[in-house]
Amino acid sequence: MNTTTDHLDVPAVTFDNRFVRELPRDPESSARRRQVLHAAWSAAAPTPVAAPRLLAHAPEVAALVGFSDTFVQSPAFANVFGGNALLPGMEPYAACYGGHQFGNWAGQLGDGRAITLGEVLNAHGERWELQLKGAGPTPYSRTADGRAVLRSSIREFLCSEAMHHLGVPTTRALSVVTTGDAVVRDMFYNGNAQEEPGAIVCRVAPSFIRFGNFEIFTARNDLALLAQLVDFTIARDYPHLASIADEMQRRATWYAEVCERTARLIVHWMRVGFVHGVMNTDNMSILGLTIDYGPYGWIDDFNPNWTPNTTDAQNRRYRFGQQPAIAQWNVVRLADAIAPLFADESLLQAGIDRFSAIYVAEYEAMNAAKFGFATRGEEERDCIREAFRLMYDAEIDYTNFFRALGNVPDVLPDVPATELLGDVFYDPARRDAHAEALHSWFSRWHARVLTHGRDFAQRQAAMHAVNPWFVLRNYVAQQAIDAATQGDASLVHTLLTVLRTPYTEQPQHAALVARRPEWARHKAGCSMLSCSS
Repeated sequence: MNTTTDHLDVPAVTFDNRFVRELPRDPESSARRRQVLHAAWSAAAPTPVAAPRLLAHAPEVAALVGFSDTFVQSPAFANVFGGNALLPGMEPYAACYGGHQFGNWAGQLGDGRAITLGEVLNAHGERWELQLKGAGPTPYSRTADGRAVLRSSIREFLCSEAMHHLGVPTTRALSVVTTGDAVVRDMFYNGNAQEEPGAIVCRVAPSFIRFGNFEIFTARNDLALLAQLVDFTIARDYPHLASIADEMQRRATWYAEVCERTARLIVHWMRVGFVHGVMNTDNMSILGLTIDYGPYGWIDDFNPNWTPNTTDAQNRRYRFGQQPAIAQWNVVRLADAIAPLFADESLLQAGIDRFSAIYVAEYEAMNAAKFGFATRGEEERDCIREAFRLMYDAEIDYTNFFRALGNVPDVLPDVPATELLGDVFYDPARRDAHAEALHSWFSRWHARVLTHGRDFAQRQAAMHAVNPWFVLRNYVAQQAIDAATQGDASLVHTLLTVLRTPYTEQPQHAALVARRPEWARHKAGCSMLSCSS
């Protein structure tokens, strides 16, 4: 591997790689697959590719980490973020962690195809880890090749930025670089592996530490390293807690804050209709960020039982309506992992209780805001419960329903509710079967919302601020992927523009917010997806 860039406008960024500096290293330096003991990380250099080329980047993220547009557009950038070169100060590594996958302990997992290049300190003193996904094998790759395909890289790149602009806590994405190499994948796990174009996405976050980073050391009874990692995480990622002098209280306060952040994250997911698809504990961020975008999706028709993950199709553990319960299960697993550090485990129970209290209160407030209620009482709660039942029964589009609701004027025209709501129904027969109940509910909701003392403009602004006009539906993302695979990345760039202002109507892009067409209901990539990437 070429370890330095050429002379083309190499940025003067500062790397302060605390993770590798302060936590113990795996003494072996090879990429040989193995169990890594008594270490938090292993050295892991990206494997060079044939022809790195920048497909897309997020200018806001480049500015965040201190990269000029001149550098981003230079061959040096593609070389670095395609895995062929390093910037001065980069110390690439793969982290060791374990995790519960689909409810079962899976042992050591680790960064099997993610390689962190280093931690940048920007001009504002903010810390940003730069991580390549798909840059080749690491000691944690098991039987895999450490690579990623174009389709998954585009999906992660676009979704990371879409979630950020929706106001959902998330990792960010700097770039997608195509590699010029083919990657073999069996998309449907049916024995029909095919070559696909390879790509590497650079994702960016203040920290990529997961619940599983702590679980692995507890499972191995490596309690000294567990304590070291907890204290490191507090010092680097939760520095505002450093003033708590008592060690047990500081750790308990940290855990409670992790629980709070996780609860608020799930409320945001439910607000915008996002389904993660793989809520394993190794995919849970210690900062309460959305992390690891695999078979995700936004619900089209309101269906609490929907999962985007074909691997989860039978049990639907990670279905939309189950996400709050799974998040709570996961924070309990984190409590189990750090419990050996506490003489009094009631300190951890306080954090678990905090998760429940925060989630219930903020979920209720969020739903009230989505329906235009300035305050909430039992009548509002009944109205909301009835609405969700009807949305399910009549197969109503989740995103477009709430935008339509926000456009309802103070004085109603004398037309059925189904006409006022517009093209939000997936099945005309189900629409008609529930038309009378919908109209009755609609009249009751409208009368109630008028009692809250806001005129139409105020109510519309408040509702549109929490109910997005645009979400990155799977069928739209798949169209961009199909075009990019054929060499046309224009829709990727269009989506990157549209997703920056998801709460603002953009009539010129109205086709991108249409409810899922029937042809996309069962087409690969347009509704459910596999974990293959």
